[in-house]
Amino acid sequence: MIEILSYKNQWPEEFKSIAVNIRKAVGEKAVAIHHIGSTSVPQLAAKDVIDIQMTVLDLNVDIQDELKKVGFEISPHTHDHCPPGMQLEVSELEKRHYRGINRRAHLHIRKLDSFNQRYPILFRDYLRAHPIAANAYGEIKHQLAKYFPENVDAYYDIKDPVCDAIMAGAFEWAKMCNWLLGPSEA
Repeated sequence: MIEILSYKNQWPEEFKSIAVNIRKAVGEKAVAIHHIGSTSVPQLAAKDVIDIQMTVLDLNVDIQDELKKVGFEISPHTHDHCPPGMQLEVSELEKRHYRGINRRAHLHIRKLDSFNQRYPILFRDYLRAHPIAANAYGEIKHQLAKYFPENVDAYYDIKDPVCDAIMAGAFEWAKMCNWLLGPSEA
């Protein structure tokens, strides 16, 4: 069931705790670790799932055993969606994905400098800087969960293009403010 909750102040601390364990497990195999997704945006409504992005130099890096030791199992998701109207190489959308075993968390592993590595961090930073957009996005998620509480496919079939529409503004904002990817958070 899809349930959207009001923002919880403990989400950043939960991310930090999980991220520290990931960093200890994989060491320098991770170029960066960032808190992404709705739980990373203050005051944004979200599913109670901590989204984490680990950036690597090579998606075939051997880290499955290390991640299992800190409570993550691999999932079958291997690509992100391509925003409508964009033409991207498959390599720009490829990823590895893990799910938390003990705490609902998603670990997205993406290659440094790929489109899908920059997208969620820019999305997060844009929503942090634009509370009206963040609030509208939160309301969309509430409504989707209300109308499609048991239909994950419908939820994402609508939510993903909404994110892409928000990103149109984020791309322009990034140019105007010379946005740069911030340092690793773990």
